[in-house]
Amino acid sequence: MQTQIKRDLKEIYNKYANQRDKDKMQEWKAKPRQVFLELIKSEGKKTLLEIGAGHGRDSLFFKNNGIEVTAIDLSDEMVKLCRTKGIEAYEMDFYNLSQLNKKFDAVWAMNSLLHVEKANLELVLKEINLILESSGLFFMGVWGGEDKEGIWEEDIYVPRRFYAFYTDESLIKVLKKHFKIISFEQIDTGEKHYFQSIIMKKK
Repeated sequence: MQTQIKRDLKEIYNKYANQRDKDKMQEWKAKPRQVFLELIKSEGKKTLLEIGAGHGRDSLFFKNNGIEVTAIDLSDEMVKLCRTKGIEAYEMDFYNLSQLNKKFDAVWAMNSLLHVEKANLELVLKEINLILESSGLFFMGVWGGEDKEGIWEEDIYVPRRFYAFYTDESLIKVLKKHFKIISFEQIDTGEKHYFQSIIMKKK
């Protein structure tokens, strides 16, 4: 299903792939990533799928820490950057994860599911559930604090990106239909919206 939102996202991330690869990671992103790695390790998990992997910075982090990583992204330029880092990566969206014909111990989704239309989020969550092993772990990180979706008018990229924002209550309501929520944290980054950092487990 190729929508205008997806076409625009692919164009944007292809256009800015090399620039984003050079950007320094924001410091606040390190803690949730480390926490998830430690949880994966403590539970003996070995395989991870990153969805919306971008240029592969997080995938490389998990790979360098002994996790067997697969990455997917909508942008072919981002997939190329992942592969240059030695990451197994594929060009695909969130809606067809079962096409990988593989199951994973964990899924990492940092700032990617916020590009999914609210009407489609449950479809994506079902796909994630399908490819997770029993008791698999799932990290989801998105910007939140209000219930709103549409083109982000303040976006620095052209064409501007589509974003879906949720209050904590409305996001939890959707997520708990499909997963057991282990932790839900608000991270204040100094931006207009706070960051919602959620760790879940397959029921």
